[in-house]
Amino acid sequence: MNNQNRLDQVAVKQKAYRYFSVIVVAIFAFLFAFPLYWIITGAFKTGKEINSTTPVWIPSEWDMGNFERLMSKRSAPLFDFQIFGYIITGPKVPAAIRWLINTVFMSVASMLLTCLTSAMAGYVLAKKRFWGKTLIFSLVVCAMALPKQVILIPLLREMSNLDLYDTIWAVIFPIVGWPFGVFLLKQFAEGIPTEMVEACRIDGASEWRTFTDVMFPMIKPGVGACAIFTFINSWNDYFMQLIMLTANKNLTISLGIATMQGESSTDYGLLMAGAALASVPIIIVFLIFQKYFTKGITMGAVKG
Repeated sequence: MNNQNRLDQVAVKQKAYRYFSVIVVAIFAFLFAFPLYWIITGAFKTGKEINSTTPVWIPSEWDMGNFERLMSKRSAPLFDFQIFGYIITGPKVPAAIRWLINTVFMSVASMLLTCLTSAMAGYVLAKKRFWGKTLIFSLVVCAMALPKQVILIPLLREMSNLDLYDTIWAVIFPIVGWPFGVFLLKQFAEGIPTEMVEACRIDGASEWRTFTDVMFPMIKPGVGACAIFTFINSWNDYFMQLIMLTANKNLTISLGIATMQGESSTDYGLLMAGAALASVPIIIVFLIFQKYFTKGITMGAVKG
């Protein structure tokens, strides 16, 4: 009977702990999801409902006026690029569409380039032996603690000397050498047995073949986590965008919406419409890479 009572007490405690955990997780989920809900509903509210002293939780009438103002205030070419001295310009579209395309291109290009370079650098630092490897990795770790504002002036001068200032590439290239990406993928590469690399070398595989066919598939969870971190970091890097971009056609969605605000008043409906539009790609990318993101975090936790 004593053993049965103890088992019953343990079961009751486990059940109470499970209910308590569900309640805590539900509260945190609500707190994290509420700002997104407020932005999306606010994008469809009228100015009177947005500025009301009492919160309006659900719009009485789903108004598209905020999105209409967002799309009608400015215009820009859908695309423009130069080939052999000829400038090819696309049709005029609402500037918000061009800004969203610029932001998606900037974030995706930064993500792809950063994942590729970080994976190769992490593989070399984890599996290759050469003089100065410890020093290089120490510099990478130190660079993680270095604020971007400290190197902003050198980056600005470098982009100007390369004739990249006020182009999307001026925001992409400074992110490519992200120290955290190198550090993250080096930790994943260290978990791969060195014997596999040596076996590839014995079989006559080249370094590139070893990296693409053996190492890269095995560190995919780390690459997925790095992809999400890089995408979000690039998307949210407002300060770098503010310094590097000035022309209307080159602005990002967040920077463009900020320039549409008046000096003496703030159009919160316009801001929420722009924020709702800008949140769509971020949510899509997170849903696509969610599996790798979760697996990357758990693998890092087990390794540590």
